[in-house]
Amino acid sequence: MFLVLQQSKIIVIAGPTASGKTALSIALAKELSAEILSFDSRQFFREIPIGTAAPTLDEMDGIPHHFVGNKSISQNYSAGMFAEEARIWMRDYFSKNDNLVVVGGSGMYLSALLYGFDDIPPISSEVRVSVQNDLNENGMAWLQSEVQRFDPDWFANSDTQNQRRLSRVLEVVRETGKPMSFFQSKNQEVLTIPVVKYGIMWDPRELLYQRINRRVDAMMELGLLDEVKRAFAYRTHQALQTVGYRELFEYLDGQCSLEAAVEKIKQNTRRYAKRQYTWFRNQEKDLQWLSPGVVPKI
Repeated sequence: MFLVLQQSKIIVIAGPTASGKTALSIALAKELSAEILSFDSRQFFREIPIGTAAPTLDEMDGIPHHFVGNKSISQNYSAGMFAEEARIWMRDYFSKNDNLVVVGGSGMYLSALLYGFDDIPPISSEVRVSVQNDLNENGMAWLQSEVQRFDPDWFANSDTQNQRRLSRVLEVVRETGKPMSFFQSKNQEVLTIPVVKYGIMWDPRELLYQRINRRVDAMMELGLLDEVKRAFAYRTHQALQTVGYRELFEYLDGQCSLEAAVEKIKQNTRRYAKRQYTWFRNQEKDLQWLSPGVVPKI
């Protein structure tokens, strides 16, 4: 159990790449005298700051950032590992501080941090489809009833209005024949700190895509190709299986021109941003969406 100061609060800033999360998080951190914890799965790795758009020291503007550049690309780092390390760090942080700004675009890592990450077997696509079809046909009340019937322990101690979480519990039951509560860690700390969640929404979306294109051009000018060359020996590692690196590895392998690789980075980054939007809209339904440049009053 977290022991926190009475007024403690976590402020989440989420959204797609290039949407303005860094600027907003720093503005809020200044206003709240808070520090920043990143849940960006690409910015953990210290050797690749350009392609991951990690905040520079100038951009940080004196605000302490945590879980940025804290790992090497030679290391594997999962959402579960991040959640465990971040929660240990947060326990110490909240013994001395009121507020924390949590920022990033990696939805699975945010979910692991806020809700825990359990050692659950993989769920087959057939089971996922069956649960979704039954939900579409029978509705939310049916889903709640099914979860309460099959996993009363989980139902009694969890958010019973969170459709994503409820569906996940039923998927686990159908896949394994065991309740979600069977797999949950008995040592998982309960995150009792109030959480306020904001997302940044660009409308029309084309404006964000233009920002992405300009950002990729700026990355190339800052030396992204040299960064990729330095990391070439680690190309098969998890950290480099991502947009901005795969495409330039293809160029270095002689599979395409540099111009084509850059255009592919832009295209794949736009697609990545679209997937991020979709994830946050579907999985974090209590996000309060802000227009770019708006700083909410906390």
